[in-house]
Order: sequence, then C-alpha cells, then structure tokens
Amino acid sequence: MTRLVLATGNPHKLEEIGPLLAGADVELVPAGALVQEWDVPETGDTLEANAALKARAAVRATGLSAVADDTGLFVDALGGQPGVRSSRYAGEDATYADNVAKLLAALEDVPEGARRARFRTVVVLARVDGVELSFEGSLEGRIAAAPRGTGGFGYDPVFLLEGGSLTLAELGIEDKNRLSHRGRAFRAVARFLHREPDWLRDSSPAEV
Repeated sequence: MTRLVLATGNPHKLEEIGPLLAGADVELVPAGALVQEWDVPETGDTLEANAALKARAAVRATGLSAVADDTGLFVDALGGQPGVRSSRYAGEDATYADNVAKLLAALEDVPEGARRARFRTVVVLARVDGVELSFEGSLEGRIAAAPRGTGGFGYDPVFLLEGGSLTLAELGIEDKNRLSHRGRAFRAVARFLHREPDWLRDSSPAEV
C-alpha cells in the first residue's frame, strides 16, 4: 500500500476524504502528522492554483506523493463570490460561523429564487517527480435563509441541495459523500488510482 499525503491541516477533510479513497490501495496520511505546524498560504487566483500549491508543498516537505483540494462556494447573486476566497470570506482568521454570517448578510434582500449557488472542488494529485493530475467535482444548490443542521463544516449549514429541502449539514456523512462536490472529485481520484495502481509508484524523487 502506497503512502499518500493529504495536504491539509483540516481534520474535517480527513474524516470525509478517508472513506472516499478507501478502495484506492493507498495509506492516507495527513500532512500535519508528518510536518510540524503545517500551513500553506492559499495565494492562488483559482481553485486549481491553490490545490497545486498545497500538493507541491506537501511533496517537498515529506518526499512523498500528495493529494490536495481546494473548494469554493460560488453564489450567482454575488457575482460568484465568495469563490476562491471562500474560507477567508470574512477575513484571514475567520471562523466558519463568521463566513456564514457574512454570506447571509450579503444575501439578506435577495429572494429565494435568486439565491442559486454551486460548490466546486478541484483536487490535484502530485507525484514526487513533479507529475500532476487534476480532478473536479461540483454541486448545484441554493443558499438557505438561515443555518440548519449540525453535520459537515464550512457553508454546509446554509447550502440547500438542488431540488431538495435539506442542507448539506442535515445529511449523514455517507449521504454527503455520495452527493457532494468533494465526494465527486475524490471518487474520480479513487477510480483513477484503481485503474492505474502503479501510477504513484512509477516515479522517482524530484531534485530539491
């Protein structure tokens, strides 16, 4: 089984992503377990750029292949905001609650029918020789008037599924993984690694 570094310090992501890669014959190791004070500034202008930044940083720091994702919430009525800055929408040190509160305030006068939104996740799989692949998943929905549910994290309590009445935070972890943007992206990674089991091993360390 090949070790694969998950380039995140977010424990919620490990809880979600671990089961999604369970059939991929990899041992998923969080970067924080290998690197003290793991932190990579997300300075990219796109989700793709940020995912690549994190994956490359994990490869350099550990000497192992790595996988990283970046996710954004894109709200039509806000011109696509918060977008690539979703995790920092209310400031660099914003909490989940801070971001949700700012989003709901921005949409206070927007009627239900105009609150369409989508989540996008981009995943970058990076080998130690510098070869990279990217995968994507998305989920359509709309923004609720108030938070509901206790599961998930981030904007999950205010993201209503397209054509449904439940927020992502009202779903169990299995249902969320089956439907979500992150689930779709990481299942694509798992399918690829299942088809190409030697891809992570067919590499030599990059020069540092």
